[in-house]
Amino acid sequence: MKRIFLVLTASMVLWGCNTTNSTTQVTAKKEVRVAINLTDIKDDKVMVTVNAPTILTNEITYHIPKTVPGTYSEDNYGRYIDDLKAYDQKGNLLDVKKLDDNSWSISKATTLSKITYLVNDTFDTEKGTQFGQDDIFSPAGSNIDAGKNILLNTHCFVGYFTNFMTIPYQVTVSHPADMWGATSMTDTDDSATLDVFTTGRYAELVENPIMYSKPDHTSFTVDGMEINIAVYSPTGKVTAESITPEMKTMMTAQKHFLGKINATKKYSVLLYLSTMTDTDAKGFGALEHPTATTVVLPEIMPKEELVKSMMDVVSHEFFHIVTPLTIHSKEIQYFDYNNPKMSEHLWMYEGVTEYFANLFQINQGLISEEDFYGRLSDQIAHANAMNDTMSFTTMSKNVLVEPYKAQYINVYQKGSLIGMCIDLIIREKSNGERGILDLMHKLSTEYGVSKPFNDEDLFAKITSLTYPEVGEFLKKYVAGTTPIPYGEFLSKVGVKQSSEKVAGNVFLKGQTPYITVNPETKEIMVLPEIELNPFFTALDLKGGDIIVAINDKPYSLENIYDMIGESQKWKEDDAITVKIKRGDKTQTLTGKVKFPYEDKETLTVTDPSKSELKNAWLKN
Repeated sequence: MKRIFLVLTASMVLWGCNTTNSTTQVTAKKEVRVAINLTDIKDDKVMVTVNAPTILTNEITYHIPKTVPGTYSEDNYGRYIDDLKAYDQKGNLLDVKKLDDNSWSISKATTLSKITYLVNDTFDTEKGTQFGQDDIFSPAGSNIDAGKNILLNTHCFVGYFTNFMTIPYQVTVSHPADMWGATSMTDTDDSATLDVFTTGRYAELVENPIMYSKPDHTSFTVDGMEINIAVYSPTGKVTAESITPEMKTMMTAQKHFLGKINATKKYSVLLYLSTMTDTDAKGFGALEHPTATTVVLPEIMPKEELVKSMMDVVSHEFFHIVTPLTIHSKEIQYFDYNNPKMSEHLWMYEGVTEYFANLFQINQGLISEEDFYGRLSDQIAHANAMNDTMSFTTMSKNVLVEPYKAQYINVYQKGSLIGMCIDLIIREKSNGERGILDLMHKLSTEYGVSKPFNDEDLFAKITSLTYPEVGEFLKKYVAGTTPIPYGEFLSKVGVKQSSEKVAGNVFLKGQTPYITVNPETKEIMVLPEIELNPFFTALDLKGGDIIVAINDKPYSLENIYDMIGESQKWKEDDAITVKIKRGDKTQTLTGKVKFPYEDKETLTVTDPSKSELKNAWLKN
């Protein structure tokens, strides 16, 4: 998963499942048949019918997941289920007892024929103009907008019976003829209004999202992999065709970077663009699957920013093919959706993935060396702002609870830098011939999709495949509580850390905005009760002021990204006029642009004698 904090600027493999094979399953050899009705949606609720397999126990429990891999949070998807009923073969109601948010116990289960229930969508419940802490991350959630769009993350709609997760699932989706389902699954029905998908087990179903909307998709092939891009843009502003050239360039580069490590034959990118209204998605980013990525971004983003965000998040999710989709622990292989046990190795699953998402771009010539160093220095600054003495393995193991949960975001910062340091150690010890990608190749050969590792054995295995220095690093800086001296590792390739004063963003400090948007009026407002930076104070802008226009150009929610983009072109002491509403009066403020200045970590090449090793790091 990659979450984007777009405040105003711009899974894991579910090979995992409960592998307990009860006598019931082996004897019955049945399948779970599910019908999802998208043609008769009422009050934004979808009817789901689940035909049960043969059950030989008096009671059975039906579960909707509490969490799914790749989200690292307990989301309780069952809270979006209404009116669950169970019927016997004669159509009589059976007693159902709700055990918790996600589980229902059914009596006289030997006579159970089917259950029915209604599914609410999660987008409707996301609070405010910013993504709420208790909301489900949008790419892992669901949208139900009859006749327009259904984002069907299957774990939101379909559950499992206790001990029946390893039998086949057949899912039939009835839908309007003008709505097409984008997915990596194969539809075995030729009808224009019925799709039939079959998976070998529940875990496989969960890893295959579907997005229904008016057809807007493209496809291309890279090194034997069929890649499909599907887009839902409410106003039609963005089309699949308009972003495909950049996606093809990026994914071709990724395939070349990975080499033989990946053998996926089909991959789907499902892009949902949000209106950012009260009942639409606000959690921006993406969620990975073995053969798909679901992406949610704001539709109002300028194309340049949208493509940049797509390249960042899709490249991250695509690299999850390496880990944890190929290389993973038993906690992931045998994932428990309602009592999850987390792995120690988020530094590898998310951190190395994020490191690859940046490294491949410099490796394949998509970004400059300066840009790459800028990304690393930003990660160092953000990592240093987190708890740098917390054991990363301890944090990973306990990421669902505090105080570790609050440190989760560091997997994309310090986790990536851990990957960088390991890469640099291997490069130095091998005279530039090998790096961390070589290590991941070896781990994928040692383990793989169906062979997980024991959490406690990974460090020893990595050490045996690399060098003692890598093992020492993992013990001291990843399992241990010692902060990483990044400069020491970067010096191996002649790169030095330094600090300089740089102009900050006038509308945003870190992840803290100075402005917000009224979702009803779409007006941009200066946040009240916040200490404002020199840009605001120099112009006498005050908390609560409504920004109507800047330099005679009107701004609102509809074009706020244009305002952010323009601000990045301003220079110190440029003349500026800002039209505002203060209370019931409209006035125009004039003055000069003043930037907030802040210390920023920078990376520069200072030792040319290390250029050969540096080039091996960046280009081999």
